[in-house]
Amino acid sequence: MRGKQAPKRRISPDPKFGNQLVAKLVNYVMLDGKKTVAEHVVYDAFILISEKTKQDALEVFETAMKNITPAVEVKSRRVGGANYQIPIPVRGERRNTLALRWLLAAARSKKGKPMAERLSNEIIAASKNEGDAIKKRDDVQKMADANRAFAHFAR
Repeated sequence: MRGKQAPKRRISPDPKFGNQLVAKLVNYVMLDGKKTVAEHVVYDAFILISEKTKQDALEVFETAMKNITPAVEVKSRRVGGANYQIPIPVRGERRNTLALRWLLAAARSKKGKPMAERLSNEIIAASKNEGDAIKKRDDVQKMADANRAFAHFAR
């Protein structure tokens, strides 16, 4: 690795809910620097969530994030001419990053509806332990379980 590692930037909480995770979601939804468009998409999704579930949208979102966050992941490591998938525990910051990435990928893969509706449907599904983001988390978990034999290669 060359040079110094980039400093961690403090992300300010979003204006409506005062939540850092929601601000992070807005930043992930944002394309081409259009933050106001991303905020509208996320806030509209939260309105749809509260209408559909008759619950606080922030609680549903936090439940969904708790359900999506992975505990372990696999990392490729070359040992003696062979590549092994080694299961490693996921650090705190990376857990949220992966969860948000999977949630958005699942929402974007659906077509035919506005993004706010797709995002709200995916968050609601994740809060009920269903949907594509949960499937992705389970696939990663299964991969780590299948490669538990190689855990001794981890440093």
